[in-house]
Amino acid sequence: MADLQRPTLCCCRKVLTVPTKPTEVAPRALGQCHLVDVASASNFHSFRLRHFHLDLNINFALKRMTGWQVLELVPVQPGVRSLVLDVHSSLLIHSVDCKVPGASSGSDHFLSLSYRVEPFTDYGSSLNITLPAGAIRPHRAFRVTIRYTTTDGPAIWWLDTELTCGQTRPLVFTQGHSVCNRSFFPCFDTPAVKSTYSATVRVPDGVTVLMSASRSAYSKQDRLFQFSMEYPVPAYLVALVAGDLQHADIGPSGVVPDCHGATQNGSGSSSVTSPALVLVETPNESVLVWTVALGTVVVSHQDERSRVWAERCILTCAVSKLGGSVERCLNVAEELFGPYVWGRYDIVFLPPSFPIVAMENPCLTFIISSILESQEFLLIDVIHEIAHGWFGNAVTNATWEEMWLSEGLATYAQRRITTEAYGEALTCLETVFRLDALHRQMRLLGDNNPVSKLQAKFEPGVNPSSLMNLFTYEKGFCFVSYLSQLCGDIKKFDTFLKAYIEQFRFSSVVAQDLLDFFLGFFPELKESCVAQREGLEFERWLNDCGPPLCEPDLSAGGVLTGPVQRLCDLWGEETPDPQAIVTFDLSAWNTFQTVLFLDRLLDRSPLPQEVMSLLSSCYSALLDGMNAEVRIRWQPDCGGIQQLLSTDHTEACTTSRMYTVPLYEDLCGGVMKCFAVEVFYQTQARLHPNLRKTLQQILFHAGPASASAADPPLLDTPPEPPTSGAIALRDVNVSA
Repeated sequence: MADLQRPTLCCCRKVLTVPTKPTEVAPRALGQCHLVDVASASNFHSFRLRHFHLDLNINFALKRMTGWQVLELVPVQPGVRSLVLDVHSSLLIHSVDCKVPGASSGSDHFLSLSYRVEPFTDYGSSLNITLPAGAIRPHRAFRVTIRYTTTDGPAIWWLDTELTCGQTRPLVFTQGHSVCNRSFFPCFDTPAVKSTYSATVRVPDGVTVLMSASRSAYSKQDRLFQFSMEYPVPAYLVALVAGDLQHADIGPSGVVPDCHGATQNGSGSSSVTSPALVLVETPNESVLVWTVALGTVVVSHQDERSRVWAERCILTCAVSKLGGSVERCLNVAEELFGPYVWGRYDIVFLPPSFPIVAMENPCLTFIISSILESQEFLLIDVIHEIAHGWFGNAVTNATWEEMWLSEGLATYAQRRITTEAYGEALTCLETVFRLDALHRQMRLLGDNNPVSKLQAKFEPGVNPSSLMNLFTYEKGFCFVSYLSQLCGDIKKFDTFLKAYIEQFRFSSVVAQDLLDFFLGFFPELKESCVAQREGLEFERWLNDCGPPLCEPDLSAGGVLTGPVQRLCDLWGEETPDPQAIVTFDLSAWNTFQTVLFLDRLLDRSPLPQEVMSLLSSCYSALLDGMNAEVRIRWQPDCGGIQQLLSTDHTEACTTSRMYTVPLYEDLCGGVMKCFAVEVFYQTQARLHPNLRKTLQQILFHAGPASASAADPPLLDTPPEPPTSGAIALRDVNVSA
């Protein structure tokens, strides 16, 4: 890092400085003295991780990243003889070295260390490094360098050119949540450990690299990107994407030049492809100056903090859908919960192969491009990821067994932001829609299923990703809402949350930390023993199975939810009245109203054939052309389903796990498995290998595929053709 001294092109318009000593941010937490994380094989209790650095070379042809990692560690216990890190069987370790500071007058010692990789679970292994006897002392920093190569582990998703939206270059991205980043780099893969990090990434010419970092720089001559995260983050929030990505600024000052091509800025000036960049210090600020043959363009970006990244073919759509909503919501969030500490809030839209809807990587939210079809769903998901800047990223759950501390609080914060920015009615509508889905899941699982606990306990070997369910979000939200109701004033609870963030910023916490701080902040509530209130005890909220003990009042959403329920009631009558039905204009509804209506109809399935026919005649002209959130619920015949799953892959909904996986699951759970298999054979060549593995498991009941296994082969033995005909809505019921 130190050898790159010339001016560099800055992706986030800040000069990148990699400190010789990482930024020290003292974490604070109250309840972690005996913390155990059964999902980590590491001995993280024995060390303090001050900083780590990655130096990587991305090879798209081989689908590998090769390089090294340096960890700066401080032993916190005497007699530590080994360093144990989380890794994965797909991570090839080449060597491990150690740099130990010498005595005050002596030189540093460089040692080659012995190591072994041992199995841990099906989602990871342990890297056991033997430390030099006598050289490692408590509270004295030392550095370990690990040289390694990634292969095809679960964190790293390689997309061939034909699987990208623009089909111009291949693309790679990482997804670390919950315990996948151990296949990206050796780490203490637990949310209990936070540190700063930096990275150097080398790529082929024309490839743009982004990371979840607060500062970045680019050297065009060396095709080298540098990144620095100056605030401590857990391993799962380190993220990378590399491909043919373009950008537009969506901050207060509007669109500004793209550093990779000519783009109009807010004042009408333009940059020229491949300019030279120098940094100019002025009395008030530093500005970036493009020097070109015809003159110099000076652009100051001091006021902008948000940028959209995407492949060129979808960038304009992404910018138009977001508009000024990002900065608006950031401002509201800051008013509610205090300063946004991460500096940047950028968004990168990824191809439909992205395995989840969105990921709250600090400074750089990853979001699936399929969501662009629905502006309302896009807005709510972006607000949720913004809320994670405070709840989840700044203050993090210390173990995956208490994931609700991030997701439940972020969901509450998301709805507070939505209420302040867009009104209470929309918030209540979205909440009703999600709670409906929660109760639907509850009916499927039963009231005594342990996954419905907020403090979910899992045995060693259980993948924490299995805890990602609606209870984490919605039951957690209901508990936080109940705490707000205890205050009697929502503004007082806003003040509490702001103080909670201030108290625990950059720390990892357990539920007891939150609840102790809550009762300390409101001593009158502690004196009245609200934690033991009969039927609503805090302990029951955390450890009882089943639905939330109580739900918030959502009557303020009646102006939007009332028409939906009245129309559902009309369709539920023994003989629906067409004249009464046509008085409801679905074209004037937003997407949440429409999908709430369809979901509640699906809850009544199977519907009589004559009702199905009437539904089709009333709504097909409108719903057939709506976004994927609607179409995934509205496919009254095989042709519609086949079109949804077989559309050319340049369209947003195709190959998207968020739609494809649940639809296949429902088809196989109903009477349409043969049809699902036929469609799979027709479309498998266009699917990402990871998605193809998942669908093969659903269709053919294969055991869980190894994340490091070779790409699954294309299958060439089609089943008997299915019988065509109409199907009940029940057969395609997909929860959002």
